[in-house]
Amino acid sequence: MKKWFSFSALFLICACFEPVGMVFPTDKWTEAVPEEVDIDSRSLDEAVNFLRDHSGRDGCEELMIVRSGRLIYKGDSIQKVHGIWSCTKSFTSTVLGLLIDENKAQLSTLAKTILPEMEKTYPSVLLSHFATMTSGYKSVGDTATSGYTHGSSKTPFTPDTMPLFDPGTRYAYWDAAMNQFAHILTTIAQEPLDELFKRRIADPIGMNMDAWHWANFGTVNGTHVVGGAGNNSRGVFISANELARFGLLLLNEGNWNGTQLISKDWVRQATKVQVPDTMQLGTPLSTIDGIGVYGFNWWVNGVQSNGSRLWPDVPASTFAASGYNNNKMFVIPTWDLVVVRLGLDDRDVTITNSTWNDFLRRIGDAVAK
Repeated sequence: MKKWFSFSALFLICACFEPVGMVFPTDKWTEAVPEEVDIDSRSLDEAVNFLRDHSGRDGCEELMIVRSGRLIYKGDSIQKVHGIWSCTKSFTSTVLGLLIDENKAQLSTLAKTILPEMEKTYPSVLLSHFATMTSGYKSVGDTATSGYTHGSSKTPFTPDTMPLFDPGTRYAYWDAAMNQFAHILTTIAQEPLDELFKRRIADPIGMNMDAWHWANFGTVNGTHVVGGAGNNSRGVFISANELARFGLLLLNEGNWNGTQLISKDWVRQATKVQVPDTMQLGTPLSTIDGIGVYGFNWWVNGVQSNGSRLWPDVPASTFAASGYNNNKMFVIPTWDLVVVRLGLDDRDVTITNSTWNDFLRRIGDAVAK
């Protein structure tokens, strides 16, 4: 169902809108007609219908489109809370950015200086390696299972004695590594990461505390450790309505209505390519390819090894959090847009990067008119 907010047809045809500045939601989003923010309604409608036609049962029910901080499209279920799987990874790297801002960690921090059990097999692994999926970390219990082979261990905090590869030499998208990353960050922070994220990010940007939570593995060394990857039902659970606020913060390079919540430098680093296109995949067990298109746990519209961009018809500035079950949050600075689409319908249809590209291209057509 189309959910933008219409005036009379005569007003839409005749009105001349002035360029608008950024606004930030308070309790609720500021809702606007697309034309108020220089978006063509008809073209936007075509984009939404395209995505609906290429989605599973959840369609565009949990879709939000925000321009310049104004909500111009919302589905009927944007308040629905559920897991967002690997979108969690982008929350985890954000916590790293907060700890770097506090001078409690650096990208060059050796993991073994935080967790001594990393010394024997992983003595040269840095925090930057975890954030770029180049650590080579494998945990005990990372036995390949049918359809899920990229670090499925339920004991991610116990290092395996056989790394996937030497750190920094290859790329392997690996969930156990991200969970160990969260363990390391928790040890540095000396508090649970969900509490740190809530205090430093979620509360200041007005995320409804009843509409999100970050599930954990239980208590480790006296502090509960959240899932850093989003697998095994231990990740971020959130509604599209709350996730879009996080996207708006990133669109504004960590600034929320005049307050810098996380450094601009970190946001810029995290959302640019950190895995060069000359790198190779580290194991056939993980075929999720971030070479040339991966930042610090954000997917970036960089150039892949085949010479094409991840989303070729979308601005190069675009970056995204991405999770199983067609959960996606796109931030497109060139167009001043945040686009969130959540769901639980991968078994119906997997929305491919090609489909995302075609959907976003159609939104671009709406911006250009």
